[in-house]
Amino acid sequence: MNGVVNLLQVSRFLRTYDDAAAEKGIRLSIGFDFHEYVSITQATPTKHPTQPVFRPDRSPIKLGEGYWIMGLDKKNEVAYLQAARLFNLQDSNIGEHLQSLKVFYGEPQKHAHPQDSCACTAPSAKKIRGKVAYHGDLWLRKDFRGQGMLKTIGGIGGGITLAMWNPDFLCWLAQRWTLDNSVYNPPHYEPGGALLQLVEENIAEDNWLMWMGGEELRRIVDPHDSKEPVLAS
Repeated sequence: MNGVVNLLQVSRFLRTYDDAAAEKGIRLSIGFDFHEYVSITQATPTKHPTQPVFRPDRSPIKLGEGYWIMGLDKKNEVAYLQAARLFNLQDSNIGEHLQSLKVFYGEPQKHAHPQDSCACTAPSAKKIRGKVAYHGDLWLRKDFRGQGMLKTIGGIGGGITLAMWNPDFLCWLAQRWTLDNSVYNPPHYEPGGALLQLVEENIAEDNWLMWMGGEELRRIVDPHDSKEPVLAS
């Protein structure tokens, strides 16, 4: 069972990242309507297409089971986007959910192309179950890159996820180069997260699985929550 979340400490944690983003010229906000989110992403030049996992026309997201973060620059133009949702996998695991295509489509039999496929061979995927927070669709505008912005902003998603869901696991998919270039510094990662092909989405990717446990997330947000040392994030 997950421990109790110290919401006061979470608020302090979030304030730190919000202030750091403001110092870099980005004003952050949170939203819950994914129809609005898709309209924003479609109108954002240079952003990669949003995968169906965050598109309600392909994967409905109940209120309270998803959120998105937007960062606006001083001209009120979109500079940062990220989304997250919760999967309740009490009788399954993230590996099965990926391979069934249910991560991407609410009804794979209805929306998936006959040639769509997802192979997950990461050994730890079978252990990632229960309340699983899935993060993705991360985008930072080119003129803000190379300034450590992802480290400045990135932690805010972890704080929101902890406050909203107190999950058993937080996970995401990313390609190997993100590790090589220290875009992410996850506590755990394995190859074979998702050899993914979504034909109509023009997606063909070989992703690693990256994750942390709920206890690790709580220690990052609240170092006093445990006597164990805080993991690098």
